[in-house]
Amino acid sequence: MTETQVTPPAGRVDVRGPRFGATVTTVVLLVVLATGSGWLLAAQAVVFAAGAAGGLRRAPYGLLFARLVRPRLGPATAFEDEAPPRFAQGVGLLFAVVGAVGYLAGVPALGVAATALALAAAFLNAAFGFCLGCEMYLLLVRVRRRSA
Repeated sequence: MTETQVTPPAGRVDVRGPRFGATVTTVVLLVVLATGSGWLLAAQAVVFAAGAAGGLRRAPYGLLFARLVRPRLGPATAFEDEAPPRFAQGVGLLFAVVGAVGYLAGVPALGVAATALALAAAFLNAAFGFCLGCEMYLLLVRVRRRSA
C-alpha cells in the first residue's frame, strides 16, 4: 500500500472496485455469448461464488483491482457497504449457474437467456455505476423492515 492509498474500513469497499469487477464481468459474459462456452460461464460462476461467499476483497476481480488497478488510481474518496454488492454477486451466481447448465446440457437458449440477463446487470454497473443486484438488496431490506 502506498501513502496515497486508503484501506477501506471493515465491511466497506472502495466504490471503484465493484465497478471494475463489473467491467471485467461484462467482457467475460460478452465472450460467453459470442462463443457459447458453458465452461467459461462456469468459471464466471466460481468468481461470483467467491465474491458472494468470501467478500469482494477476496474475490478474484477484487484482488486484481486491489493489486493492479487501485495503486495506479488516486486515493479512494468514497466507500460503500459491502453487503449490497456481495448480494449482487449471489444473484450473478444464480444466473451464471443456470446459464452454464443450459449451455452444458445442450439447451443453448437457456444459456443465452441467463447470460444475457447477467450481462445486462453487469453492463449497467460497469457503464453507469447502477448496481441492479444492490438495488434488489436494498429493496429487500426495506420490505423486511416494513413486515417486521
